[in-house]
Amino acid sequence: MVVAITLAATWLLINPGISSDQEGEKMVDMAASAAPILGKYKDFEKPSDAELKKTLTPLQYEVTQHEATERPFQNEYWDNKREGIYVDIVSGEPLFSSTDKFKSGTGWPSFTRPIIQKALTEHEDRKFLMVRTELKSAVARSHLGHVFTDGPRPTGLRYCINSASLRFVPKENLVNEGYAEFLNLFDRE
Repeated sequence: MVVAITLAATWLLINPGISSDQEGEKMVDMAASAAPILGKYKDFEKPSDAELKKTLTPLQYEVTQHEATERPFQNEYWDNKREGIYVDIVSGEPLFSSTDKFKSGTGWPSFTRPIIQKALTEHEDRKFLMVRTELKSAVARSHLGHVFTDGPRPTGLRYCINSASLRFVPKENLVNEGYAEFLNLFDRE
């Protein structure tokens, strides 16, 4: 516990916050508009267990509903380099952007931050004789993966996510699939 607190304090000293560069400003803009975006999902009703078993692959079901972990380097998005966003496989709620994806060497998709912080919930995970921070989607409560404090700048965080809990929406499909508000993530000035 002392080590975790020391690491967190050190991280905060080294990384006092997101800078005011363009990327940081886009995240602030997205955070300010999070309520309406997440509001789209306020009436979402999670499908029954039987329905989830029909619509998800066995791996997607085990990962999202029973906190399983897929194999590293043998999953759909660990090496995906296309521009777009990643949404919850169950609800479609927006979670991560390719603009925040990085190669962590772990074999799972890794991100420096979510698109909208309120789209995730954190839970203490004490499995495997360690304490980790589990991530779930806020609306569907799907198990996504874990967040660690060994990531790159600007956040110092590594959101290590199972591909099986995600669906990728390519940049060119954002408008047609109802995610037009995220196009600004890909503006290059």
